[in-house]
Amino acid sequence: MATYKEIFGTNIEVLASDPANPVAGQVWYNSTDNVVKGLTESTAGAWSTGGNLNTARYFSGGAGSQTSDLVFGGAIAGSENETVTESYNGTSWTEVNDLNTGRAGIAASGTDNTSVLAIGGFNPGAYRANTESWNGTSFSEVNDLNQARAGLAGTGVDNTSALAYGGSLDGVPPTAVTESWNGTSWTEVNDLNTARRFPGNAGTATSALAFGGNIPPLTGATEEWNGTSWTEVNDMNTARTRTMSFGFTQTAAIVAGGESPFATLGQLTEEWNGTSWTEVADMATGRYNTQTGGGSASAGIVSGGYNGTTQLSATEEWNGAGVQTTVTFTDS
Repeated sequence: MATYKEIFGTNIEVLASDPANPVAGQVWYNSTDNVVKGLTESTAGAWSTGGNLNTARYFSGGAGSQTSDLVFGGAIAGSENETVTESYNGTSWTEVNDLNTGRAGIAASGTDNTSVLAIGGFNPGAYRANTESWNGTSFSEVNDLNQARAGLAGTGVDNTSALAYGGSLDGVPPTAVTESWNGTSWTEVNDLNTARRFPGNAGTATSALAFGGNIPPLTGATEEWNGTSWTEVNDMNTARTRTMSFGFTQTAAIVAGGESPFATLGQLTEEWNGTSWTEVADMATGRYNTQTGGGSASAGIVSGGYNGTTQLSATEEWNGAGVQTTVTFTDS
């Protein structure tokens, strides 16, 4: 068996402080703490606690990353006409400029909190076609969707390119309508194979993923968008709706929480690897009716939602396999 020196080219170093850029498997003796330490990588993903929203809410819109997220609108204390917007810096949320049109059940596109699109939704008395563009400071109204709806999904890297699909029409029936945003206006393109409201989403405007939702009944059906049309692929393990989801690519996504006809599946998490879904670590706080979250399948975030009795402000961060952690070795 190879020795530590044969693998790393040196004996275990004696250091006054932990090294700035250790590599996985590296071991050192910290002479200040008088302990042996090393760097390890996780073999499975896990959830951790993030900073709470300032305003508890559900049915909000959300887009961005684990360290640069934006949440807007939603329902607060039963009102579905909220405009409140908050920005996340990886540690805490800060209130910023509001949406122009208060609404809930909003879709979004954007991979950070500087360039986001807020799409559709509903407020008392109307399903909305409103689209608003966020430039890092404020929202501006831009051209509406062709089809007003709520509970739809949205994907896209920023406010210049997006895809909006599924959702509910006024009068509740689900829709399969898909629209593409070119930075100026929406164009109807090929529909989903399965009409549904509150689907999960991941990917971009040209390479997207739609999964789960309510037809009714609830479904675990998953579809891939190739820029032209949708193709059915392998289903989720658990059919559900009103989930939280994120993923910057079509081949890697996370879906968490949601509800079924029998129970709130608020903690259940599944991971998509481009071919199939696998159940992974559960969230700490069960919830549904939250915004779609933000981030990649290896580093994502969800916040807010509803647990059946209470609107939530709790934020959780997902860290996928391969996260590096410094550990201390003991003799016990």
